[in-house]
Amino acid sequence: MLQNAYQYALDNSDRILTALQQHLLLVAVPLTIGLLVGLPLGLWSARSRLISTVMLNSFNALRVIPSLAVLFLAVPVLGLSFWSAVLALTLLVMPPILISTDVAFRNISPAIREAATGMGMPPRDILKTVEIPLALPVVIAGIKTAAVEVIASATLAAFVGAGGLGAFIVLGFAAYDPAILLVGAVPVALLALLAEVGLSAVQRAAQPPGVRSV
Repeated sequence: MLQNAYQYALDNSDRILTALQQHLLLVAVPLTIGLLVGLPLGLWSARSRLISTVMLNSFNALRVIPSLAVLFLAVPVLGLSFWSAVLALTLLVMPPILISTDVAFRNISPAIREAATGMGMPPRDILKTVEIPLALPVVIAGIKTAAVEVIASATLAAFVGAGGLGAFIVLGFAAYDPAILLVGAVPVALLALLAEVGLSAVQRAAQPPGVRSV
């Protein structure tokens, strides 16, 4: 079976390369939107208990809805398109980014902020030089979770004609051919593993010196 998958990959290398590019775009766009929206919302949420309650409950509720359901709900509005997949995947990446950002900033000791304020640091400098470095490892953990989830879930885009490596998985199921299925599944697994290992390394590097693991 592996030999058949390898031969199929060689025979369809151009299609696989195109699908890989589509898949990476399906990952990059929702993840970028999630970062641009989720990080500020998470910081805002950490500053207010009321906002935190509303925001976290709302986004936790989104996690209960399957991505495939969101995908098909978006089709009547956006059609069978790339943007239907982007909408579903953006809703998938938002909760881990927002929640990790909220937790990261909320768990910073008030004594640290008070000490920085007592030294005469303005709020903007406290955020930039004190809070962000302390919160960064937990924030990156949320980004890592979001990245791995969106890499795996981007395969669903094939159901709305948005392409990606999921097209080979769908074709493999339809043709009852495990070799074709592997051509789509193996690169997705490798991408997810690469994201996990790479962002874990970034997370370790972002640890403040006093708490960095050996």
